[in-house]
Amino acid sequence: MYIRFFNRGRRYNRSFYRIYCCSELKEEFSLLKDLFGKKKKYATIPSEAGKKDVPEGLMQKCQGCQKIYYQKELQKNLNVCPDCGHHHMITAYERIESLYDEGTFEEWDKELLSQNPLDFPQYEEKLQKDRVKTGLNEAVVTGVGNIKGIRTAIAVMDPRFRMGSMGSVVGEKITRAIENARIEKITVIVFAASGGARMQEGILSLMQMAKTSVAIQRLHRENGLFISVMTNPTTGGVSASFASIGDYNFAEPGALIGFAGRRIIEQTIREKLPNDFQTAEFQLKNGQLDKVIPRNEMKDTLATILSLHQTGGAVIEASARV
Repeated sequence: MYIRFFNRGRRYNRSFYRIYCCSELKEEFSLLKDLFGKKKKYATIPSEAGKKDVPEGLMQKCQGCQKIYYQKELQKNLNVCPDCGHHHMITAYERIESLYDEGTFEEWDKELLSQNPLDFPQYEEKLQKDRVKTGLNEAVVTGVGNIKGIRTAIAVMDPRFRMGSMGSVVGEKITRAIENARIEKITVIVFAASGGARMQEGILSLMQMAKTSVAIQRLHRENGLFISVMTNPTTGGVSASFASIGDYNFAEPGALIGFAGRRIIEQTIREKLPNDFQTAEFQLKNGQLDKVIPRNEMKDTLATILSLHQTGGAVIEASARV
């Protein structure tokens, strides 16, 4: 059997024609595949030697603008992004160092340690792990020192330790700081940064809300000054107790401030909440805060307020403190 190609005027065997057409189609298909087909991508995995060339903790990405900075550069700027102004987390001791005159800070009650009164599973192991990781004994550091020469008591919460949750020891240390400020007749400042009450201590942690609030009331009865500064995050039982009842209520820019979570509230009221809901700026707009203060202005602002309320104070011996 033969077929004729009129354009060439030749005769071809059917089998040859099939072979010829198939080879032509394969060649064209191969060209199309190369042109439009997906090419394999290969990831380059750095060697162990390459990894060692970049020390861990050298660089940090801004959570606001996503730019990458040297960590030392951010630390010099008090962990505030120089480009977008995003306030990153700062440790308790870094905050104290940024506020107090050099060499004047004296820490209180550092030896207090949390126990496990409810025998909550693995609670003690988690506490020990956080002590090793943070170098802290608890989620708050309290003490006294001078801010531009003015003696002032302070309590600074650190969210790295159990997310800054308030257990029995945290509540006790904050209460003692307030009581000592009352006895010395000096101002007390509390920097809140907490996820709320510590669930592993149950009702004992919730009792700290009442205890700290009563201590502030006693301070007010003797005309003491209490300044509350809410940082990111200030939520749960902490926001519902001492953090919200200061004579001055301040916050850092962008701080999350609230009691329940956004999703829970939306499900309860069945309404869509504003995008800036539970931010420091939203709280300021709605009268919950007196001022939103950038971190690099915090010391000067606090020093100005302290000087306005300065009455002299009275330094007491350590034995007279709570």
